[in-house]
Amino acid sequence: MDSLLAPARDCAAILKENGWTVAVSESSSGGLVSAALLAVPGASAYFRGGGIIYTRDARRELLQLADAEVRVRGATEAYALIAAAQIRRQLGATFGLAESGAAGPADSPYGPAAGTTCLAVSGPADIARTLETGHNDRPENMRAFARAAVELLREALDAEAAG
Repeated sequence: MDSLLAPARDCAAILKENGWTVAVSESSSGGLVSAALLAVPGASAYFRGGGIIYTRDARRELLQLADAEVRVRGATEAYALIAAAQIRRQLGATFGLAESGAAGPADSPYGPAAGTTCLAVSGPADIARTLETGHNDRPENMRAFARAAVELLREALDAEAAG
């Protein structure tokens, strides 16, 4: 968690300075993204909420996305963009941040290899990225996925702040 705190503090400062908010949909990072953002004092000023969308049932209930609305496989950049946009809309946030992948040790039954995640930010501009760690160490991948998500949020915030 310590490695997530510095980038989370940076994101928090930019969010607070600009009066922006964020909502999080995460999967294989297991709540670490939200925990990092919430660990910064004053999080209620910028953190709108989030959820761990780990199953299709969770996607249906928590993101309110029916199967027919999601015509792409999970753990793809296209799916991450859908999840980021939906959590942003549902919680009325300036930015939506999503992560969906396979932490391991086994590959996902839905396609991606262990150590692969797709990340996206939905906001004034959308960004998506895939991370492949190349290993199947579940806790290490979870931390790497969370750090990459927070860093992608920082990239989006920096781009928007630069105008």
